[in-house]
Amino acid sequence: MGWTTLISAEELAGAIDGCVVVDCRHDLLDPTIGPRAYAQSHLPGARFLHQDSDLAGRKTGTNGRHPLPDRSALVERLRSIGLGRGQQLVAYDDHGAMYAARLWWLARWLGHTRVAVLDGGMSAWSAAGFPLTAELPAVRRGDFEEGASLAPAVEVESIVGQLGAGRLVVIDARTPERYAGEMEPIDPVAGHIPGALNRPFRSNLRPDGRFKPAEVLRREYEALLAGRAPTEIVHQCGSGVTACHSIVAMELAGLHGSALYPGSWSEWCADPARPVARGSEP
Repeated sequence: MGWTTLISAEELAGAIDGCVVVDCRHDLLDPTIGPRAYAQSHLPGARFLHQDSDLAGRKTGTNGRHPLPDRSALVERLRSIGLGRGQQLVAYDDHGAMYAARLWWLARWLGHTRVAVLDGGMSAWSAAGFPLTAELPAVRRGDFEEGASLAPAVEVESIVGQLGAGRLVVIDARTPERYAGEMEPIDPVAGHIPGALNRPFRSNLRPDGRFKPAEVLRREYEALLAGRAPTEIVHQCGSGVTACHSIVAMELAGLHGSALYPGSWSEWCADPARPVARGSEP
């Protein structure tokens, strides 16, 4: 059996010896927090991958804060942490999967189907009474191979070319305040892509940090999509990390085929020629 969206703490505990588990904890304002937290304690056998280096590529100043990594480099990195062909990959964090979802999406981008995020993250694991450790795992190199991509991505030119045409709908996963341009703690320009709809990624979660049931997510997203096909939807956030969370939610809801805009707002606002909208409306 393989998990392709979510895996519960109980399910992971029963299968962990056959999985490659990855700690994806991170803080956008302090990139040292993830490695330090991992060194203090993590799930047994878990490896660590960093959002800014392992799960992102080279920044140019115009391609966003977390551009996609080189595909071959990511394949090699996954091999180096022991991932084998067809092996179950599990990603977790302590922020409701906002960072773990990035690894989930990237693995699917490389054609890996057996990848899931730990539903509820470290909190769910600890609440279920399962142990943590500071011990570093012994890792043997894996034989992971890239396959046909399962995760579509959209470049900025496609979005610019279709603004106002109605053939593509952008969903912005940032907070309402950042979407409206009322505040912007990270990027140099506040606001949103004209026409983008706002659904903060935390709308996908229950109060305890686990995802809402699939049927609830389906109702909510169908109301937002208003009859549009999932394949017409492109997700973005600040830098292409938390937008992946919304793709997990749509896949869980049975709404397949939505795409990621990897550069997201940080790429969009790097070019002053691109239009900016402000306020709570698209």
